[in-house]
Amino acid sequence: MDFTQAPRAGHFTRTETFPGGAAPSGGRPPFLSADLSREASLARLETLAHLMDTAFVIPGINRRVGFDALIGLVPVIGDVAGMVISSFIVYEAKRLGAPRWLVARMGLNVAFDGLIGAVPVAGDLFDAAFKANRRNVRLLRRWMERSGGLRPSEIEGTATRIDG
Repeated sequence: MDFTQAPRAGHFTRTETFPGGAAPSGGRPPFLSADLSREASLARLETLAHLMDTAFVIPGINRRVGFDALIGLVPVIGDVAGMVISSFIVYEAKRLGAPRWLVARMGLNVAFDGLIGAVPVAGDLFDAAFKANRRNVRLLRRWMERSGGLRPSEIEGTATRIDG
């Protein structure tokens, strides 16, 4: 018997069974969303925004900052590097099909953060407070949820307490 042709079996393999014995078209169960890559891309962008804007806590004042504020301390080069990394979020938004007005607003957030952040001391403080990456990812998530490209992360509506 040629074992190179045999299917993998072992502790880490996973076999899925579906009613009728066959997998649905595309290999995904029908309850999963059709486009998981959009959710995965958004999750990666949220992680990047967290690292850039809120990764660390400053002891004593309990204020969160990220790598954007830290690399912004290096004059000129740090600010340019922060803008380049922040521009990746805008690029991904364009790739995910965001409308031009949203991409423009996100680009303005990055430009505003970069221009004000270039001022030596006050710009670094502003950079730690403005958090353009978190803003941009929040804008993108809200647009994706409203356009139907993503499942909502929050339930909209009003809760009513029923006393019984």
